[in-house]
Order: sequence, then C-alpha cells, then structure tokens
Amino acid sequence: MSTLPTAGLAGDAQSLAALRGRAATDPKAAVREVAKQFEALFMQELMKSMRAATLSSGMLDNEGSKLGTDLLDQQFATQMTGLPGGLSEAITRQLERQMGMSPGPIPVPVTNQPLLPERPTRIPDKSAAGFVQQHTQAAQAAERATGIPAAFMIGQAAHESGWGRREIRNADGTPSYNLFGIKAGADWKGPVAEIITTEYVDGRALKTVARFRAYASHAESFADYARLMKDSPRYQRVLAQAQDVGSFAAGLQRAGYATDPAYADKLTRVINTALRLQRAST
Repeated sequence: MSTLPTAGLAGDAQSLAALRGRAATDPKAAVREVAKQFEALFMQELMKSMRAATLSSGMLDNEGSKLGTDLLDQQFATQMTGLPGGLSEAITRQLERQMGMSPGPIPVPVTNQPLLPERPTRIPDKSAAGFVQQHTQAAQAAERATGIPAAFMIGQAAHESGWGRREIRNADGTPSYNLFGIKAGADWKGPVAEIITTEYVDGRALKTVARFRAYASHAESFADYARLMKDSPRYQRVLAQAQDVGSFAAGLQRAGYATDPAYADKLTRVINTALRLQRAST
C-alpha cells in the first residue's frame, strides 16, 4: 500500500500534487495527511518560538547555521507528528465531521424523559447506523403518507440535527424531538422551543433567536414533517421529484426550506450517507 511522504509539506508542488491525487481516490487518507501536515507546521513554529525565547544571537550565527537549524526543526517536527492522541487526531476528526465523513456519536436517550409513544428501538452502537435504525419505523410511516423515500427523510433529519447531536432543546434542557428544524409560525398551537440559530441574509450568516415546534416524540416530528410536505403548496414540486436525491434536495432549497445557500449540496451528501447505511443494514 502506497503512502504519502510525511516529510514533504503541501507547500511543495510535488507533495501537493500527490495530496490532490490521494484526495480523489482515498479522501479519508488525504484528510489524515492534511491533519499531519498542519500539526507538523504547528510544531515547527512552536520550536522556532522556543528557540527565539531562549537563545540569543551570537557571532557564529549566519545564514548557513540558520538554515541548518530550520531543517533540524522541520525534521524534529515531522518526527513528533502523528503520534496517538496528538493534535493531528483532533484535526482529522474535525475535518471528517465538516466534510460529512464521520457524523459522530448518537446520544443515548435520557432515562428520566417522558416515555415515547412509539416503540423504542435499540441503538446497537453510538453511530450514524444507530441513528438510521432508530428512526426507520417513523420514516417508513412518513414515506407511506408522502411518497418521499424513508432514507431521504432520515438523511434530512440527520442533517438538521447533526445525527441527533444538535437536536433542539427546550429551555429546561429537555429534548424538543424536533429533528427537521421546523419553525413555529403563527398557526402553530403546540409547545415551542426558542433557541439561537443561524440564518443567511444576502449570503451572510447571522445569529438570531427563533421559535421551533416541540413534540412529545421523534415519531411526532416525522409525522408533522410529512403533513408539512403533503399539505403545503410550496412543497408540491418537491414531492413530484422525491425519487431523485439531487432533485429532492434542490427542490427543498428552491422552496425555501432553509436559508443556507449551500443547503442542497450539504443535504445531498448526508442523504447519500443515509442510503449507504440503510443498504448496509439490509
């Protein structure tokens, strides 16, 4: 198995070309390599700062000795990069989450919360596969009501809630069970959860306080989403294009489901992940 040279940084043309090639065939390996290079650069700058703070300029200092010191620092930084528990591991996890490669753990339901009306599904592990299994039954019911494939809705719920890790919560910390980020308009008569959220205005991300619908269970969240898709005229074209992932995601964005200008692309990636997980479990 070939590997990228860790000694060469992405600033070098040859190393950059190799990194681009790896990104096309093995994106996870490329992410790990980028993380290592960031860590190596950080360690090199740290060593430079330490030398500057502890050593003073002398008569023997010249361009040759400085070059030798820089090369030595780079060698040391490379050797200290990629160690278990190091900075590169944290960078790798962050990049994978941002790129949708690693959705992260699914929280275990709190035992002192009200019992859910739906039959509880055992989560086999704290993973995205667990999220898919947990909500398959409710998504299938919503599919029968709307015609939208269950995996599409599970993927959208995963995108909106960060695979359950960023689920909207009430003021007292209890879950609102709102997996789709549906806001509470003037016609909503049920409970409400108010949180700070991000809205895009003229392409700019702005923080604002918004009111969201709250439910008694995740099954209610899927059922309310199904009603919204089926009864709202703005989503009729979305239902007509619900058999294709890209068209479904683009239709939601055109209908104004979210203000994020990149919503369709992000949603497409997460739905495709949900589809892969669903196929792997069958």
